[in-house]
Amino acid sequence: MKSLMQLNIGEALDEITLDPVSRMDLIKYSGASGDFNPIHTIDDEAHKAGLPGIIAHGMWTMGNLAKLFTPYYEEGYIEDYQIRFTGMVFLNDVITLKAELTDKKDEALYFDVKALNQNDKEVIKGKVKFLIY
Repeated sequence: MKSLMQLNIGEALDEITLDPVSRMDLIKYSGASGDFNPIHTIDDEAHKAGLPGIIAHGMWTMGNLAKLFTPYYEEGYIEDYQIRFTGMVFLNDVITLKAELTDKKDEALYFDVKALNQNDKEVIKGKVKFLIY
């Protein structure tokens, strides 16, 4: 694994592919986050809301996206994290997390980040500013 400072603009971090989204993932996240909206855990409630099935919490997906930087926390930290939700994540979706270095300025590294489902449909996109200690 390269140090972040060794990355060149245009290079990507190692992708992470998550296990398929399970109902238990979402039940646990509901408890951890305090977001008990039933569209995230109960099929009938999701259907009543006009959804084809339960959807993952957007913040669950966003939190997973930050895992791309976990191996580098000895080098620095995420100073800024901005995302846009661009699609829904459903049960059994397989999400792939990606980050590409777009700029370097002194100790700041700038990344474009995104999460894609198994159909290569983007569900989150954003930017991360990572500061080196």
